[in-house]
Amino acid sequence: MHNRADDPFFTETRNGVITARSVPIASYRLGLSGVCDVVEFTLSPDGVKLPGRDGLYLPAPIEYKRGKEKRDHSDEAQLCAQAMCLEEMLVTNIPRGWLYYGQTRHRVGIEFTPELRALVKEMSDEMHNYFERGYTPRVKPFKGCRACSLADVCLPDLRGQVIVASKYIKQQLENS
Repeated sequence: MHNRADDPFFTETRNGVITARSVPIASYRLGLSGVCDVVEFTLSPDGVKLPGRDGLYLPAPIEYKRGKEKRDHSDEAQLCAQAMCLEEMLVTNIPRGWLYYGQTRHRVGIEFTPELRALVKEMSDEMHNYFERGYTPRVKPFKGCRACSLADVCLPDLRGQVIVASKYIKQQLENS
């Protein structure tokens, strides 16, 4: 599903819409960086100037997901974070984006409401607070962990065997 979305050299234009893939993004304000699966640029008087293109284009991030819509707002928050990064980079306002679910083969429009933006800011602040404190939250494994690209970093299967680094070092010093 991600084959074309993950190719940063595959850009196409159809019906006036420019589709860029694997777009690097960052926000200094949020302290986030990442890669958008796809960003569509549509002609719009509210858009931004693109190098080598006539007119103004409004960006909209599109995130590809393998499964189906979730009950929580994690997918929407991820997409909104991508939009907020793009907004900072391009100095524009992005009102909406899209989630494409591979299992249902359905594209869902997501409005970037003030509430969703506040959730992203809150989650970003919480993440930075954890990092500053050196705190790693406990993993809450679920069936989606098997297909997660971060499973080898998160190691959800080892959650019961993890000990604090200082305790591990103390044990090693006592055993030598």
